Amino acid sequence: MIGVYVPGNSLLHRLPAGLKIIALMVSIVTVAVVVRSPMAAGIALGATVATFVVAWISPRNAWAQVRGVVWLLVVLFAFQWIITDAARAFVVSAILLTSVGLAAIVTLTTRTADMLDAMIGTLRPLERFGVRTDLIAMTFALTIRSIPLIAEVLSQVDQARRARGLRAGPRVLLAPTVLAALQTADGFAETLAARGMD
Repeated sequence: MIGVYVPGNSLLHRLPAGLKIIALMVSIVTVAVVVRSPMAAGIALGATVATFVVAWISPRNAWAQVRGVVWLLVVLFAFQWIITDAARAFVVSAILLTSVGLAAIVTLTTRTADMLDAMIGTLRPLERFGVRTDLIAMTFALTIRSIPLIAEVLSQVDQARRARGLRAGPRVLLAPTVLAALQTADGFAETLAARGMD
């Protein structure tokens, strides 16, 4: 889950949003290309943990960012172990976990408005070709807002399922979540239309 900004005064909080986004992209590509052994994967994970510490992000906030991908990592690890071996499974899982962790650090230490400003500044030269950079930025903002919103809806649906004593399954979990997501999208659309957005 993409994190919600946590106010702070760490070095990472003070860095410009554009620089952090570029550093994130470069870091993820570098990890994906360079990490090929369990030792390198361990170093990448250790560096990510160290970055959380440098950003003064509490273990509770850090765990909240990665717990959403735990089951995905378990499935991915098992699948990779079956088709390759345990070492490769660890490397692939570590790359994914590192990427999620680094993305979480950026969103936890950067205001959404600052990220949008950086994106608009980067895209501004396209305005001369008729590209609506404000709409691109708004789409990005809605996406960022929607991810934790949908995760929260899924959590509420799961709590309701447990309260009723129902088994977890696609029909019980996904159907209500999809319906809630569609209702939220309709609400966004009506709000935008009311404000004269195309």
